[in-house]
Amino acid sequence: MRYDEAKKKMSDIGQPHVFDYYDELSDDQKADLLRQVEETDFSVLSKIEQGADDKRGVFSPLAAMQCSEIEAREKEFHDAGVKAIKAGKTAALLLAGGMGTRLGSDDPKGMYDIGITKPVYIFERIISNLLDVVKETDTWIRLFIMTSEKNHDKTVAFLKEHDYFGYKADRIVFFRQDMAPACDFNGKLYLESKNRISTSPNGNAGWYSSMVRAGLDKILADEGIEWINIFAVDNVLQRICDPCFVGATVLADVSVGAKVVRKAAPDEKVGVMCLEDGKPSIVEYYELSEDMMNAKDENGDPAYNYGVILNYLFRISELASVADDKMPLHVVKKKIPYMDENGNEVKPNEPNGFKFEQLVIDMIHQLETCLPYEVKREKEFAPIKNRTGVDSVDSARELLKYNGVEL
Repeated sequence: MRYDEAKKKMSDIGQPHVFDYYDELSDDQKADLLRQVEETDFSVLSKIEQGADDKRGVFSPLAAMQCSEIEAREKEFHDAGVKAIKAGKTAALLLAGGMGTRLGSDDPKGMYDIGITKPVYIFERIISNLLDVVKETDTWIRLFIMTSEKNHDKTVAFLKEHDYFGYKADRIVFFRQDMAPACDFNGKLYLESKNRISTSPNGNAGWYSSMVRAGLDKILADEGIEWINIFAVDNVLQRICDPCFVGATVLADVSVGAKVVRKAAPDEKVGVMCLEDGKPSIVEYYELSEDMMNAKDENGDPAYNYGVILNYLFRISELASVADDKMPLHVVKKKIPYMDENGNEVKPNEPNGFKFEQLVIDMIHQLETCLPYEVKREKEFAPIKNRTGVDSVDSARELLKYNGVEL
């Protein structure tokens, strides 16, 4: 995009300040800014006046396939899953766009070292878990790794330096998640530097649209991949493309399978699988009413009892119905670092603007059927969100040691 075209584009949407420092920039910096202006979707700014599309429907319980049933049908599920994996019908997608900021690191979150007596990286544990299935099925599963604009180069370099922790390089595909602009409460775009507009990843549902825009849906089609297991970078115990989970989801003939764990307490801060207006959905912990928390199923167990762990198996043929123009866009108040008028970096202590996100909750709600699949939390749920305390490096280490992982 030429400078005059980019300047007109930004002026037309009331954001001419983006080019206030243009004459001070090097040729490379100018090119970076012009490229960002060309590639960024600024139409999301119109959502501020419309307000966040966060109105929810009527919730009702959605029963999960419990561990007892899974154990009783283990061979059936396992055989069906291995068959699908060996036929090349499953792929894995690691959502690795996050940074280790809350852990006190400036690196990508997956690079964080959780070892005690030796280096053990989050990426290493994730890939080791997938390698378990590769060895079990004697099949190299296609692995997509979605990075962000902020951590792509470091992530790729780190994994290459460590020889992908034993994973076949030619079975890995990296791609960047699409970014959304960030603005103040009046809709004015923030600058993070003289040549960069402040942006953030477009939410955890942005993986599919980002894959399509990167042209990776062609790989899915060319290789006959029918199911894709998406999962977050911070759960170091999760099993990926687990044959029993794959088999149960395939045999249930649903649009998506969702790994869930029994809640540790009625008010645990996890999203819960449910029906919303009769379709699969997730109710956030802060949306659970007192009545919902106390509701019981026919067995006397809590009706809203299964929390999601961000590990889903999507049927690819149904994802085309989950189009960008149908997905709600959430306008979220956030703390956004920015450059002030004097060129100084400001890190606010309180929310100072809006970010724009699409969420997996909405992706699932647009699909017709879902299988909540229970896993034992002490075996598959060790999220690392904090340095200490709940869902921390410390708690994850204890769970890894409990499962025989040497740290």
